[in-house]
Amino acid sequence: MQAQAVPGGYAEGYRDGVFAGGEALVAQHIPPDHILPVVAAADLIAAGFRQYAPSLTRLSSPHEMAGHIVAALDAQRPLSVVRLGDGELLTLAADTVLPGQEVQELAPFLPYAGVPCSTPDIRAMLAEAIQAADWVGVPISRAPTFQGLLFPVLRHFGIDWSRLKLTSSTINYSLHQSGLLLPLLQGRRVLLIGSQAAELGALLHNRGIHVTGIIGSVTGVMDIPRVMQLTAEHAFDIALVAAGIPAVILCRRIAGELGKVAFDFGHLADKLVKGELQL
Repeated sequence: MQAQAVPGGYAEGYRDGVFAGGEALVAQHIPPDHILPVVAAADLIAAGFRQYAPSLTRLSSPHEMAGHIVAALDAQRPLSVVRLGDGELLTLAADTVLPGQEVQELAPFLPYAGVPCSTPDIRAMLAEAIQAADWVGVPISRAPTFQGLLFPVLRHFGIDWSRLKLTSSTINYSLHQSGLLLPLLQGRRVLLIGSQAAELGALLHNRGIHVTGIIGSVTGVMDIPRVMQLTAEHAFDIALVAAGIPAVILCRRIAGELGKVAFDFGHLADKLVKGELQL
């Protein structure tokens, strides 16, 4: 009986949620002693969306991003591609747009992602890296901890999103799925940074990619100076950085200080090493 009650309870909760997020919101705009026959909340959303369609902002596509990366590599020009997920956004939101305690409850994974505790210094470093990056991947999801935080956080730190060059925060996966990742690495000297660097290096080597350096685990934001020192000792054209939240800061510094191309590789490294995705 308990097992049978779960689906029913879920369905009831789902119906209540859909109502609260749709028809109940519409009802707040209907004046007393009136009804709006036939027109559903979905129809009103569609009509409103047409009004706001001119405000749509286009993100750079995988093919366009591959072109930008290749152009920078060919010209030996620095380029940083960083990505913002819920970890980065919640780090920035702590004690700024959200209470710190709420962030701890929403994001117990932050220490694993490289931020044991969001401090003003860490938030400042992260915000500075975002503002200075050449390309910023932003979430397409409108969920509360993704786009729901993105614009309030950028506004708090005085970052004008309209001045940023934007792509998707999943551009790492998109480049791989579009078959563009290996071609842009071929003939380049590749530096790998992160806990999966050695294993990923073996995979890339087997596909003919010239891996010239491997830097292992990045133990949080405070480890960035050590990693930058090691990075400067390697000869490379492009760095693939899979180091959690510190990757944003590292990519920007590698481009800005070393004049190289740096790409926030993220969990794609884990997926490839574990065999969940194939090169």
